[in-house]
Amino acid sequence: MKLNIEQIKEIIPHRDPMLMVDSIEEMDIEAGTVTGTKHVTGDELFFKGHFPGNPVMPGVFIIEALAQTGATAILSREEFRGKTGYFASWDKIKFRRMVRPGDTLTLHVKVIKERGKMIVAEGVAMVGEEKAAQGIFTCAIGD
Repeated sequence: MKLNIEQIKEIIPHRDPMLMVDSIEEMDIEAGTVTGTKHVTGDELFFKGHFPGNPVMPGVFIIEALAQTGATAILSREEFRGKTGYFASWDKIKFRRMVRPGDTLTLHVKVIKERGKMIVAEGVAMVGEEKAAQGIFTCAIGD
């Protein structure tokens, strides 16, 4: 299943300037897998201060992009529609490559564990064939 930005906005509550996913390229709700993209334009607000003359996408926003990609799949499920996913923890986060204006992040997320409204997923953010970031995050589904 593919989704454009307007369809993503129907599922997750994020809006500019905090919406970090431009499209969903593949999504299997039952399998808990999703692949999204974020085109890093250089116009994002964080580039004004991170870092002037040497723009680098902050790692926390790369992780946020992964989380929003995962949330799109999770919140597409009937039992979680209309809910919000909140970070509960991050684990084993590693940053492997800087992300700069002009890069396109390909965001791969897979649910690896569920317990009620607690979801654990692993994610990998790629720029081309290079890993930019990876990690495991837990989210709590709330109202």
